[in-house]
Amino acid sequence: MKTITHWIGGKPVESASGRYGAVYDPATGTQQKQVAFATVEDVDAAVASARAAFESWGATSIARRTAILFRYRELLDAHRDEIASLITAEHGKVHSDALGEVARGMEIVELACGISVHLKGELSTQVSTRVDVASIRQPLGVVAGITPFNFPAMVPMWMFPLAIACGNTFVLKPSEKDPSASFRLAELAAEAGLPDGVLNIVQGDKVAVDRLLEHPDVEAVSFVGSTPIARYIQLKAVEHGKRVQALGGAKNHMLVLPDADLDFAADQAINAAYGSAGERCMAVSVVVAVGDTGDELVGRIAERAKNLRIGPGDDPASEMGPLITREHRDKVASYVSSAAEQGAEVVVDGTGHTVEGHENGFFLGVSLLDKVPLTADAYQDEIFGPVLVVVRAETYDEAIGLINDSRWGNGTAIFTRDGGAARRFQLEVKAGMVGVNVPIPVPVGYHSFGGWKDSLFGDLHIYGGDGVAFYTQGKVITTRWPDPADAGIDLGFPSHA
Repeated sequence: MKTITHWIGGKPVESASGRYGAVYDPATGTQQKQVAFATVEDVDAAVASARAAFESWGATSIARRTAILFRYRELLDAHRDEIASLITAEHGKVHSDALGEVARGMEIVELACGISVHLKGELSTQVSTRVDVASIRQPLGVVAGITPFNFPAMVPMWMFPLAIACGNTFVLKPSEKDPSASFRLAELAAEAGLPDGVLNIVQGDKVAVDRLLEHPDVEAVSFVGSTPIARYIQLKAVEHGKRVQALGGAKNHMLVLPDADLDFAADQAINAAYGSAGERCMAVSVVVAVGDTGDELVGRIAERAKNLRIGPGDDPASEMGPLITREHRDKVASYVSSAAEQGAEVVVDGTGHTVEGHENGFFLGVSLLDKVPLTADAYQDEIFGPVLVVVRAETYDEAIGLINDSRWGNGTAIFTRDGGAARRFQLEVKAGMVGVNVPIPVPVGYHSFGGWKDSLFGDLHIYGGDGVAFYTQGKVITTRWPDPADAGIDLGFPSHA
């Protein structure tokens, strides 16, 4: 059986732990690989490799860094189908969705290729007599990333390309559920000419995570995952003096006003709720139907939901693949039955779905729940699966009130033809990313991604301008060069006279 190892110092490295995790094909339910789990010593070796590499990489010219990143971008483009196949095989998402993931990750590589623009700094001359002040940004040193299973290529690419473009070295701890894509990203980076030790990968579980959070040579930690773990990451990392950006979970609401195009809204609700089997933090998990739109909108969503083609991700006919594990599938299914017990109307029940020839796969059909009480678990919890909740509101004010009362604030959307209502919504809603007739408002690479409230722990969002700020530290330099004709000593306190 193939073993996925660590990547340290520019090459694969076996672990001495003797501990392994199973890597499954979610479409068949069978184990296809195993992944080595790191020891504390493995993590220390990766950090040491990164620290040694920083001595030269941090001083490497921006021109050379970006030349490597340009070559890396070309290799990613040439191998995008291969990377997508690795994602499909271990995560289960359909191949077209996996290709989209690779493309969105490459946006940040392209942003990193233009890092020279973002590291220009500022200069003010003659702030006082013959005194100039300059502001520059410098790398932190060794930084780390801890990434989730749902985007095994994209989320790592949200982090390490920008970090290394800024002059840092990087240690990545990817999800143990689907580790092959990130390992391939590291191989291609080496092929592009990235020096040994600049990018390292340690596989594993909480042992590896905790050591990265505690290690004195790790200056900053980026994380994407669930809210409880994001909160833990922040507290643990800050306790050890590290800079943190930790993106947590979500319960994204899609508000539909009575004037909206209901066919369009129904199409977008289907795409946003059930794409990638709902296993994404920007999925629409709640539709808020305002006024008398509810019955008609629910009917149109239900009609479309029943016709979705569910099957293995490598089948071009499949529109939705399996979930990541059997345990997660069963947990998601439990929300449908509990919602019925708690007063919701189950319009579409996908819990008994099977795929012929793949009866042992981790498949779940799509579910649609209507008139869900706000106290129900299906409304309160992040389900992270193909379950769409519909709640009703009489007015816009009631609708935005319940959205703003949610403890999460990742993404949200409004569907309307009314520009005034849309403008009011984008200013009043308490969320970090807002879509107007766009159900999944993931920003392009040169804007930053991140939520509010329990969806973000730390001060800065990921990638874009916030990403550059996170992976660098500012320095202000004040200089005065005396005129050659001047001489003498002045012990007075400096002033701006």
